[in-house]
Amino acid sequence: MCASGWAHHGSAISYDTAHLWSTWATVTEFNYLNPHPSMTFDRTLKDGTVEHWVSELLTNPSALARAGWTKSRSMEALKPGTRVKLFIGTSRVGGFSGIVMKIENEKGENIVGERSNANAVDMDGVAGGLQPKPGEKSE
Repeated sequence: MCASGWAHHGSAISYDTAHLWSTWATVTEFNYLNPHPSMTFDRTLKDGTVEHWVSELLTNPSALARAGWTKSRSMEALKPGTRVKLFIGTSRVGGFSGIVMKIENEKGENIVGERSNANAVDMDGVAGGLQPKPGEKSE
């Protein structure tokens, strides 16, 4: 008998959701997937250098659809080239990977999700965003 299964991780295990930071970014790709949508984006630093990031959204397609963010509406709102403000928890191992907790458009409106109460440190243009420090324990 062969059995297979899918394990689901807790977001706080993989990402530092206690220390969120925000940045302006340009969407390069968005995928409306289970269990979490994924997005790649570029952010430009103060010196003009571009960082290429990968991320997943905290929310899932079922919650998005209940909040009115269908696949087609989400794909349109996050099409490549769209400028957005992201509220991110960096991967606990560091690097250019994180979980997106909130997305705002250029008008400051919450888009593609229902989380409007996320607060974050502004790290726009700062290299690497908010990275974990070696040996630092995060609650």
